[in-house]
Amino acid sequence: MPEDVALAVIDLARAGRFADIEARFAPPLRAAVPADTLRTAWAAEIARIGSDWTVGTPVTEPAGPGRQRVSVPVTGDRDGHTVIVTVDGDGRLHGLRIAPLVTSAWRAPRYARPRRFTEHEVTVGSGPHAVAGTVSLPRRRGRAPGVVLLAGGGPFDRDGSVGADKPLKDIAWGLASRGIAVLRMDKVTHTHAGFTMAEEYLPPALAALDLLRRQPTVDAGRIHLLGHSGGGRAAPRVAAADGSVAGMVVLAGDAAPLPQAAVRAVRHLAAQQPGPAADAAVDAIVRQAALADSPGLSASTPAVDLPFGWPASYWLDLRAYDQVATAAAAGRPMLILQGGRDYQVTVADDLARWRAGLDARPDVTVRVHDAVDHFFFREGDRHVDAAVITDIARWIRPRWFGSGR
Repeated sequence: MPEDVALAVIDLARAGRFADIEARFAPPLRAAVPADTLRTAWAAEIARIGSDWTVGTPVTEPAGPGRQRVSVPVTGDRDGHTVIVTVDGDGRLHGLRIAPLVTSAWRAPRYARPRRFTEHEVTVGSGPHAVAGTVSLPRRRGRAPGVVLLAGGGPFDRDGSVGADKPLKDIAWGLASRGIAVLRMDKVTHTHAGFTMAEEYLPPALAALDLLRRQPTVDAGRIHLLGHSGGGRAAPRVAAADGSVAGMVVLAGDAAPLPQAAVRAVRHLAAQQPGPAADAAVDAIVRQAALADSPGLSASTPAVDLPFGWPASYWLDLRAYDQVATAAAAGRPMLILQGGRDYQVTVADDLARWRAGLDARPDVTVRVHDAVDHFFFREGDRHVDAAVITDIARWIRPRWFGSGR
């Protein structure tokens, strides 16, 4: 039973048996997330949620052909989290992550109007790298502009699920309610230890753009990219490879060097819950980031010694990629949105770089939503803020329809 597998993973983590957890991984996950990376992430979570744990009832849902996703709430004396595993029929793990505590199921945001659009499932790409996706099509006359969503770095599903929160589904339903077609898709599985950002994003994104252009009610000449976080970083690269993207929307797209940003984020979290475990997490990420930045990094550097357990090929590829310069060279209209409460991608470190490289262009719009975080949620709310949806819809539609209605 997938629920038994999920509970066993939690028991092994509590006992510090991370090598035994790694042994349950399917090969792609084992290559991407070694045992030491699990140990570091778990130590940071222990520092945050405290002791005296209570393990709640697992919740299971489909996660693609032959797989189930199991979410298990775990609460400590200070806070809680949700352990989410994706399990196949043989009990192998294809996904493992820690998300905020799930306290309720996702409900449509108030700004979504499901009667205004239809949805159907699609397969994006072909062969072993094909992924499942969903197309949301407005019920309206004429051909609609379209948007392909690019999730952040890591094994996100098509909704960008973080516990019960689904920020990409919020965006898809919000835009489809406003006359914009949207394609969102599961992240492609990392199939070997030498993957790069190009392999993570380009094949599925290019296939998704082609698929959305072939929808009968979509205007093929008006397809945009919308990337969140790591997806925002990758969007200029996709646009450069495609050549026909009408424009880009970058939400909390990181522009500062990623190793430095990783250290900044872990230090922020450690400061919220200081202690030996938090100190150990900071020491580990500082050491890993220094190696990722060092001249001595080579293709043979073990992934276990690098941030997030990502292979050296990923970090070497990032060194050769400048997302701001690539966006400038692509010459596409852009909307760049940033949350003022975001500690992972910040106004001072990341948005400043986008502004410095693009602010002189009249077709680039930059806006800061001071009250929202990395996922564009207001404090106490669990949906992408309505003002963000409005910004995106008004930026896309007036250029084609003459009004934001």
